[in-house]
Amino acid sequence: MLGVGIIGCGGIGKKRAANLAGARLVACADAQPGRAVSLAATVPGAVACADWRELLQRGDVDVVVVATTNDVLAEISRAAVEAGKHVLVEKPAARNVAELDPVIAAAQQAHRLVRVGFNHRYHPALLKAHALLESGVLGPLMFVRGRYGHGGRPGYDKEWRADPARSGGGELIDQGVHLIDLARWFLGDFAAVDGFAHTYFWNMPVDDNAFLLLKTPGQQAAFLQVSCTEWKNLFSLEIYGRDAKLHIEGLGGSYGVERLAFYKMLPQMGPPETTVWEYPGADTSWNAEFAEFLEDIRLGRAPAAGLADARAALVVVEKIYAATEAKG
Repeated sequence: MLGVGIIGCGGIGKKRAANLAGARLVACADAQPGRAVSLAATVPGAVACADWRELLQRGDVDVVVVATTNDVLAEISRAAVEAGKHVLVEKPAARNVAELDPVIAAAQQAHRLVRVGFNHRYHPALLKAHALLESGVLGPLMFVRGRYGHGGRPGYDKEWRADPARSGGGELIDQGVHLIDLARWFLGDFAAVDGFAHTYFWNMPVDDNAFLLLKTPGQQAAFLQVSCTEWKNLFSLEIYGRDAKLHIEGLGGSYGVERLAFYKMLPQMGPPETTVWEYPGADTSWNAEFAEFLEDIRLGRAPAAGLADARAALVVVEKIYAATEAKG
């Protein structure tokens, strides 16, 4: 059984600890030591380390989960692979491409696997949608339309995500990278990037909304919006083929029941043939993602969502921020 060390014991770190898919939590570390102590206490035999560097030196840690603020994701991930550990790092994996590239080089040099926490790929509706795409029933893809957002909470503009030095940006680099990754998962790489990010509501120096128009070399388009002024939490992703359409709504919890609708165009056109799947249970994406990572490690297989995918998303983020600044 592989031993796991978690660095960053806040909400996401706790969620990771509860979804280790059969691996064993052995050590925790956090900038706030009390959080590491509290998380370690939930697992018999797990220990809290005074510093994340101490955790990396432990021989019983095979896999490191990095669930910190964005400003130290890359630093810790690089140190972990250099210490011989496999790594699951939360998205966006770095604040920018320049921070991420040394992690990619270090992982290659150390022959360690790094998975990036794009857990949305592992929601059952999205897994089913991707399987339908691969079956060919949609026909050639034309475009994707996606919306993703939440409404924040009192004091949201005082949290670390509102500090560009710690976050690297606002809603675009936060929920936006999930939506960019999903659009790329369905359509492929984007050759053209346009859009802008803006702050409409929150009193903070980072964006609370971003609007993107991304195009593949074959002119397939992704029109995406991410927002933290979405007063009713929302997730919606529509995938349009020449023969059929898929629509994923909800992620469970405050986003509503997870649902996939398949609309098949008929020869006479008109109202489509419709099939709907609903997934009302608990969120299984975190456990499914980690289970696949354990299998990646067992097989020595490159993770399906790795550093190259994080880099591709960050390239889009940087282009949108640059375009926004250029437009004034």
